[in-house]
Amino acid sequence: MTTLAGRTIAALRGEQDNLAGLVPALSAEQLTGPSGAAEWTVADVLSHLGSGAEITRAGFRAAIGEADAPGPDFNQGVWDHWNALSPQDQATGSLAANEALVTGLESVPESDHETLRVRTFLPDPVPFAAFTALRLSEVAQHTWDVRAGLDPAATVAAGSAEVLAEHLSGSLGFLLGFIGKPKEAPESAVVEISGTPYRIVIDDSVRLTTETLPATATFTGSLEAALRLLYGRLSPTHTPAGADVTGNITLDQLRAVFPGF
Repeated sequence: MTTLAGRTIAALRGEQDNLAGLVPALSAEQLTGPSGAAEWTVADVLSHLGSGAEITRAGFRAAIGEADAPGPDFNQGVWDHWNALSPQDQATGSLAANEALVTGLESVPESDHETLRVRTFLPDPVPFAAFTALRLSEVAQHTWDVRAGLDPAATVAAGSAEVLAEHLSGSLGFLLGFIGKPKEAPESAVVEISGTPYRIVIDDSVRLTTETLPATATFTGSLEAALRLLYGRLSPTHTPAGADVTGNITLDQLRAVFPGF
């Protein structure tokens, strides 16, 4: 698919296939062991992905006319159900729930990608591309959480990082307003991400942009590492060799600006 929604769904498919190839082989000890998300086990992350898939799919099915819109107590009921499952059932159920969602998204004809609107937690229904991007924003980072619990050198899939950067520099830019803490920066900064068209701008707010603004600092490293920085997932333990920042702000200061959710 050539639309932005199509490329986002393809990234979601890649993440789902990655998990489907990994999770069934995890032992009970691995499922209950730490993930890359602070205070969450691997099973906790998978449960979060599974409940999120179920909630997201309910909104999607309502948007395409397959079901009524979920009621006000729907989300809490879903969370209660998933929280009551055993770690093994959370893992198994997560794969099934995410497969159902991705398969549903893949079924939308490309001719409808630009016209379909879906209701989310935001005040107004969002374009289909933004809807799929909201899901990818969750899935890419939490898939990394699962993998980082097993391997500290885990990375976000390159395809997911590329699509997410496109969204975060566009319609999903508001997410960085939730994540970023610009007051933690010592001064305003424009951080170019080496080898990419992207810059991280920190002033009264934070944003990712492709504007050719004069850079005051340079992030040297991959785009996926820069994306993990924005999501609070580039701790010293999980920073690849060669990733660093030079200029008027340091990598540690950027970690303070982007502590994650």
